Amino acid sequence: MDKEHILLVEDDEVFSRVMTRALTHRDYDVSHAANKDDALMLIKSTPFDYAILDLNLGGHTSLGLIAPLKQSNPNSRILILTGYASITTAVEAIKLGADNYLAKPADADEILAALLGTDQPDTVADPDSAYLEPMSVRRLEWEHIQKILNENDGNISETARQLKMHRRTLQRKLQKRPVAR
Repeated sequence: MDKEHILLVEDDEVFSRVMTRALTHRDYDVSHAANKDDALMLIKSTPFDYAILDLNLGGHTSLGLIAPLKQSNPNSRILILTGYASITTAVEAIKLGADNYLAKPADADEILAALLGTDQPDTVADPDSAYLEPMSVRRLEWEHIQKILNENDGNISETARQLKMHRRTLQRKLQKRPVAR
């Protein structure tokens, strides 16, 4: 039986080497692309079973890779991996056809579980529990920034202008981890 083929689109070289090695040891065939253009070339030449896409590739979003992946292989499973998790980008990724969305840091086992759809929580959570408590003001700000950033395709300068915020202030806010609900 042939190995299942995973496309890893990640611009962090260290993380991509570690992840490629871990997935290879788990008997997957892995192709790596460090940017969107290289990823598109790989997608055109190979129908991938799975794809792990880093959301932020050098200031650009990888969401545009979802449609070509699905065109190449409609049954492929796609995981969006990001250090800047937000509800807005998660919803957008799922609407575009991604199967799952996972915040960094995550190890190979967590990534595979999310990619394969086997990530079952220890306890079944109430689906409405996320709406019982209102979000903090800081979390609302984070979500709003992510929404505007997504609308501007990751363009920091235009997002800062729309938010009436200095570009460097916005960059500092984006470097911080998302705040708790």
